[in-house]
Amino acid sequence: MRQMLIFGMGYTANHLADRLRARGWDVGGTTRDGRGDSIAFGDDGAVLAALRNATHILSSVPPAAGTDPVLDRYGEAIALAPATWTGYLSSTGVYGDTAGAWVDESAPVNGRRPDRNAADAAWRALRGDMRVFRLPGIYGPGRSILDRIREGRAHRIDLPGQIFSRIHVDDIAGGIIASFRGPAGLYNLADNEPCHQNRLVEWGCAMLGAALPPLQSLDDAGLSPAARAFYAENRRVANAKAKRLLGWSPRYPTFREGLAASG
Repeated sequence: MRQMLIFGMGYTANHLADRLRARGWDVGGTTRDGRGDSIAFGDDGAVLAALRNATHILSSVPPAAGTDPVLDRYGEAIALAPATWTGYLSSTGVYGDTAGAWVDESAPVNGRRPDRNAADAAWRALRGDMRVFRLPGIYGPGRSILDRIREGRAHRIDLPGQIFSRIHVDDIAGGIIASFRGPAGLYNLADNEPCHQNRLVEWGCAMLGAALPPLQSLDDAGLSPAARAFYAENRRVANAKAKRLLGWSPRYPTFREGLAASG
């Protein structure tokens, strides 16, 4: 029986778990409070037992308060676990701002968050079978521009030339599954068409028959610090390595197909 242990059963991890369970996998994972059939993060006996039984281990937990909680508490146990595949969900934020230039996995790590950069490096160094997936903006059912338009939270920001990459949650799951038979290493998972966020807003409004929000400056939009930070970086993320070495290609190659599947 193939057994996947996932640290951090959040949005992306649950989509992956559903795909794996449909294929007959046994999937378990941790949450902060052990809700449902998950393991409470910090229940060391249960976590260590799961690590001993897992054939595959994935962490989707981002660094917080300057450190990686999974590595801090269980890094040594993960390094020694008998699993044959390990993975970590990182962020393309480690590349920092490239003024709209393309970045691939050979680009230097120059992100604004030292804890994110350090976690990415530490996971890569932890085991020889490690796959580190660098992810841009994640969207999908229940978490897309369509939801923000319906809720009146969508913005069009007047920043000509600002370019972002993104990835549908099902394509992350597909990339991870493809890596089970591919080599260890570092992989960008992104769609084929980086573009300005305003294009998504305009496309989504057309899909829903909604009025376009006004074009605003960053200051006038009243964005949260996290949302404002989103616009502080500008880059295009290349996905050729994952296509070449994993045989992966996005089911949703652009935001158009992805939004159509995100309802």
